[in-house]
Amino acid sequence: MAHYSMYEIIDKKKNGEVLTKEEMRWVIDSLMNKTIHDYQMTAFLMASFIKGLNVEETAYLTDAMLYSGKTLSFEGTNVVDKHSTGGIGDKASFILAPIASACGVKVPMIAGRGLGFTGGTVDKVESIPGFKTSIDLNEFQKLLNKNNLVLIGQTEEIAPADKIIYGLRDVTATIDSIPLITASIMSKKLAEGANGVVMDIKVGSGAFMRKKADARKLAKSIIRTAKRFDKKSIALLTNMDQPLGNFVGNALEIKESVMTLKNEGPKDLTELSLALAAHMIHIGGAEKTYNKALKRAKEALKSGAAYKEFEKLIAAQGGDVSVIKDTNKLNIASEITEIKAPKDGYIKSFQNDEIGLLLIEIGGGRKTKTDKLDLSTGFEFFKKVGDKVKAGDTIMQVYHNKNQVEQVKYIEEKFLSEVVKISSKKIEKPATIYEIVE
Repeated sequence: MAHYSMYEIIDKKKNGEVLTKEEMRWVIDSLMNKTIHDYQMTAFLMASFIKGLNVEETAYLTDAMLYSGKTLSFEGTNVVDKHSTGGIGDKASFILAPIASACGVKVPMIAGRGLGFTGGTVDKVESIPGFKTSIDLNEFQKLLNKNNLVLIGQTEEIAPADKIIYGLRDVTATIDSIPLITASIMSKKLAEGANGVVMDIKVGSGAFMRKKADARKLAKSIIRTAKRFDKKSIALLTNMDQPLGNFVGNALEIKESVMTLKNEGPKDLTELSLALAAHMIHIGGAEKTYNKALKRAKEALKSGAAYKEFEKLIAAQGGDVSVIKDTNKLNIASEITEIKAPKDGYIKSFQNDEIGLLLIEIGGGRKTKTDKLDLSTGFEFFKKVGDKVKAGDTIMQVYHNKNQVEQVKYIEEKFLSEVVKISSKKIEKPATIYEIVE
């Protein structure tokens, strides 16, 4: 192998030159065998952030990160995963995966924990007693082949370079780079053996991407990268200017997911879950057209087949199925405080990221990676954007513990002064799905 120097590679990128596949591979190999320092990698990431990476370089970086650990592969083309860029109340994975699975798609889910204002899929599912998310890759592979559906936490074995790089990006202001985000997402999705990826790119005040233009750029970058690896992909830009569904908080979101799988869920969450599942069914080859796939997804939901898949997933990974059959058995905080509208009007907007930060106040989210969560706390929304309210109507209620009176008081003040805006004019209800990028 040719000899490379990290100094020369950083200098080359700093001057906006294009790196080769071999150089990119050497950087990641050197990172993994610790022959370069964190400060050199950080300088490389900052140079890449400022000067950008072109389509080829993004693919080279993805490739090098992908092969930094173990990779899985599965027979057939029907292995499709979905990735969401995360937000407030986003529990769609628990609904769309069982729907897709009921329609013959294999769904390998490797999910993350929550940090900052966004919640994590792994934290939410851990509110089901006994459910195991730390499963090794051999078991992961076996479960997927047997049941079509598996959900684990991020593992050291899959794209370990991403974990190191993400840690460095997190503390050096290099998170919001589209090529670096693309390589991070796609290295993990490709390593877990997915033949297709459906992206849910959130847009708005509760999302990582605040503007549609940036979300669209990320969607195009991911689709281009997927094509270079001969994988099918499609991206939906979706609304994260208000919570998805009516519940925010770990056990509460499991409750709402089960309600949705039993055909009793809110309109926005049901619509988004069906659309994402239908795209998975379509690109997984189980149906020839999106419309046929959507029809089939609706049937799987309506008939209860999707709900049965969810039960099977919980049982296969050691979870207590009785809390799914009767969600009243979930550990949900018993104290409830209602937050009421101060005046008549229409809900104009929510400052959505603040809702996630308010959840941290009652232990439902993390400030640092080591924070222990209280999975029982959360919020339930009775009014969403465009809904009419009268003074004294409950906009949302807080599920909390007896010793959290002070925190709840703070939440109420902040919610009414900074989070919710009420307009005297009629407000149109927003779309859930903005656009589809192929």
